[in-house]
Parts: sequence; structure tokens; C-alpha cells
Amino acid sequence: MRQILFAGVIGLVLTLIGTPLLIRVLARHGYGQMIRDDGPAAHHSKRGTPTMGGIAFILATIIAYAITHVIVPDKPPTASGLLVLFLTAGLGLVGFLDDYIKVVKQRSLGLRAKAKLVGQSAVGLAFAVLALQFHDSRGLTPASTKLSFVQDFGWSIGPVLFVIWAYFMIAAMSNGVNLTDGLDGLATGASVMVFGAYVFIGVWQHGQNCAFTLTATANCYDVRDPLDLAVVASALMGSCFGFLWWNTSPAKIFMGDTGSLALGGALAGLAICSRTEMLLALLGGLFVLITLSVIIQVSSFRMTGKRVFKMAPLQHHFELKGWSEVLIVVRFWIIQGLCVAVGLGLFYAGWVTG
Repeated sequence: MRQILFAGVIGLVLTLIGTPLLIRVLARHGYGQMIRDDGPAAHHSKRGTPTMGGIAFILATIIAYAITHVIVPDKPPTASGLLVLFLTAGLGLVGFLDDYIKVVKQRSLGLRAKAKLVGQSAVGLAFAVLALQFHDSRGLTPASTKLSFVQDFGWSIGPVLFVIWAYFMIAAMSNGVNLTDGLDGLATGASVMVFGAYVFIGVWQHGQNCAFTLTATANCYDVRDPLDLAVVASALMGSCFGFLWWNTSPAKIFMGDTGSLALGGALAGLAICSRTEMLLALLGGLFVLITLSVIIQVSSFRMTGKRVFKMAPLQHHFELKGWSEVLIVVRFWIIQGLCVAVGLGLFYAGWVTG
């Protein structure tokens, strides 16, 4: 369990110290945020704030994970942990290219939609395929071809359908976090809560792992590397906490697509490898709610020519209603906290009932 503490603390320290250094570098090169003209008027004051801040917590997470395994050498890196980091860094790279085009070429929409989709697809599909490899001594792979809620259930859907399902999850979650990242600290704070939940889930699954029980029962978990997934989640949580110090209102730096795509990928990867795929929709309830607001807005306008919200995503609707940015962020954090509490409650209830 020392690994989990080390990973979180190291990630926290690295971003607390490293983020202001990154801010200076980005400001020196003029890598400031572009603001869309059709957005809330209050956002125009944020123009020029350094972006691509996701670099800070992506690097901090990877370094924290590596240092932790050096400090505790008897617990080597695992396939599950490395695959989640691969997915996080890979989607972060796609987001970085998007941000780079925005700030260097001064094109507010960044990568073309097709190019962005190709990048996300390449990383997501590679993760999904690799997650069915690397069998351990019990024959378990990082992911399972069964669907899962609090653990696997039903029959196998087969590798092809699994790859499609995993890709859908990755695309949905990465874009969901991306849509949520519209106000200072909103996506970062919400992500911290979900990563905290996955620290708990990983520790619990490790303690109740079928490999350590005398007889396999419905109350044990067939997860390949639950403890190492908790280490990754802890590193992400600590790194995001440190970044939030600088990202909270008024933000000194934005995570950009570099950070939002990476965080969404990390959440999807943790869910897939911990066999809690459908539970993620509840644990990350705020991201789902904000994504649904965009779907509802677009669908309503196309079918009726009318808008349901003043503006989508949902947080901007409340901005246009006159709510302050800090008020929206705190209230949305409360919603996210409730989602995590209910999700963890269901996870524990699933173990109690078997």
C-alpha cells in the first residue's frame, strides 16, 4: 500500500512545482488560449492564458508511477498499469497536436475533425487490442471480453465486439471530459474525485482478489492487477490536485485538449481494466450529464429549430443565466461528489450481495 501513498504524494509535489515552470515557458513562447467569438462574453478576458497545461499532470503521473516502482522494487510495473498510462499519454498527444495548432496557427478549432478522430481511433483501438493480450499466471488479461458493472457479468461478447465497445467508451469519456473543461478547475476537480474512487476500488479489489482467497466465490474479483491500477489512479489524483492549485479560478493555466483527452482516456482505461465499465457512467456522472446536454441541444435544434438551453455545454447555460463561474464550478463539483458517493455505494453493495 506504500506505493499508493508514494504515487499520490510524488504526483502532487511534481505538479505543484512543475506547473508554474510550465506556465513561464508557455507564456514566454506566447502559447495562450484562443477564445471562440460565439462563447460567453465573460470568457474573452481569459484570452492569452497559457494552455496545454495537461503536459504538467501527464508527465507528473508517468514520473510518479516510475519513481514509485523504483522505491518499492518488489512490486514491478504491470501490463494493466502501463496500458492505462499508454492510453492517457496517447490521447494527451492527440490533444497536444490539437492545442498546438490552435495557439501556433491561431485556428480556434484546432485539428480538423477527421484528423482528431483518426488520432483518437488509433490510440483507442491499440489500447483495446493490447488489453486482451499479456496473460498472467492465471490466464487473466488486463481487460475482459465480458461486460461489467461492479464486476464482469454474463457471457463473453468476443474480442471484436469488445474492441468496438472499448473504443466507444474511450471516445465517449475523452470527449465528455473535453466538453466539461469549460470553466476554471471544473474538469480537474471532477476528475480528482473519480480517480479517488478508483484508488478505493483498486485497493478493495486487491484485498478481495480471487487469487488470494481459498475458494473463488461471487464475492471475489478476477481483476489482473488491481493494486497497480490503484497506484496509477493515485498518481493521477495527486497530479491533478497539484495542477488544480494553479487551474482554479482565476486560472493561471488551462489544461487544454492535451489534458482533457488524457483524463478521459485515463478514466476509461481504469474502468475497463478494473471491470467497472458501466459503473463509470455513474462515477463520472457529471461528464455524462454535460455530454447529454450537448446531444439534447443539437438534436432539438436539428429537429425543431429550437434550443433547449441558452448555450451548450450545460455549464455555459448557467453562465448566461447570470451564475458566477465559481458558483457553477462548486455546485457541479457537489453533483460530481454525489455521483461518486452513489457509485461507490453500489460497488460496495455489489460485493455485499455477491
